[in-house]
Amino acid sequence: MAGYQQEGLFAGEIEALQVNTGLVCNHACSYCFQGCSPERGEIMSWPLMKKVLRAAETIGPRLIDLTGGAPELNPHIRRFIAALRDRRFRVQLRTNLTVMAEPDMEDMPGFLCENDVNLVAAQPCHLEENICSQKGAGVFEKSILALKRLNQAGYTINPELQLNLVYNPGGTALPGRQSTTRAAYRRELYQQQNISFSRFLSITDMPMGRYRAMGRREGRAAQYAGLLRKAFDPGALELLMCRHQVSISWDGVFHDCDFNLALGKVVDGTTASRLDDDDLSSLAGRRIITDDHCFGCTAGYGLPCNGLLQGSAS
Repeated sequence: MAGYQQEGLFAGEIEALQVNTGLVCNHACSYCFQGCSPERGEIMSWPLMKKVLRAAETIGPRLIDLTGGAPELNPHIRRFIAALRDRRFRVQLRTNLTVMAEPDMEDMPGFLCENDVNLVAAQPCHLEENICSQKGAGVFEKSILALKRLNQAGYTINPELQLNLVYNPGGTALPGRQSTTRAAYRRELYQQQNISFSRFLSITDMPMGRYRAMGRREGRAAQYAGLLRKAFDPGALELLMCRHQVSISWDGVFHDCDFNLALGKVVDGTTASRLDDDDLSSLAGRRIITDDHCFGCTAGYGLPCNGLLQGSAS
C-alpha cells in the first residue's frame, strides 16, 4: 500500500460515521487489533456522545456504526442508541455475541430489536473447537445462546432487521470464497441449532495488535505480511470503507478507520481532527493515511473494511 501513497488515496462523501465507544470487552481475543480486554478502562463519556450527535447532524451520514471493545458494555450505550434513533439515523452495532449471553444483558437483544439496530456479529467459525481456540473456552455455547436470543427477539424474522455474521480464518490463511463458507455456516447453525442469520461476511485477520504479536512469537509475521501483499486486489480500492467513512475514537479524535485508530494515526489533510473543531466539512475529500496494514483490506476474498460491512451486498 505504501506505493499508493505517492498518488494518494482520498475520501469521498462521508456515508458512515464509525464510533468507537470504548476498549473494554468481556474477552481478550488472540486476533484483536485493538488490544481490548476486561481490564481496559477507556470508555466514551456521555458528554462526548452528545458531541458525536452534533457532529452526525452536521456531517449527515447514512449510517452510524458502533464498535468497541464491546459497545454493549459502555454504560451510556442505550441512551446513545435511543438518541441516534430519535434523530432518525440508521444504526449498526458490532457485537462479539457472547456479551449478550451475560446475565445482566438478557434484555439487550430486545432493546436492539425495538430500536431497529442492525448487527454485525463476530462468529469466527461455525465449529466449536476453532472458536474456543481463538476466543477461549465456553465461547461457542455463549455465542449460540446469544444468537438464539436474537432470533427470538425478532432478528431475521423481520428482513429489515439484519443479523450479519463475520468469519475470520485465523492462522496465516486468507478466507476462501464467501459462498462456500456461508453454506457451511448455514448448514451447521440452521440445521444443527435452528439459528438463522441475514448475511455472511468473510474478513481477513489484520496484521496488528495481538494477532501481529502472536505471529512474531510463532515466526510467521513476515510470511503473513507477504501473503497479504501477494493477494493485493486493485479493484478493492473502490470498496474500501475509509473512502466513505470517518472513525471517531472513544476520546473524540477523528481517524480514517478503526485500524488507523488502533495505531494512533489521526486524520491528515483536514482542518478537523477532533469533535471540538468547528469545521467538519474537510473530512470529505481528505487524504487517507495508508501503510502496510492496509494490505489486509485489499487481499483476495477477505476484505474487512469493504462495502459489505455497510450492508451493501450479501
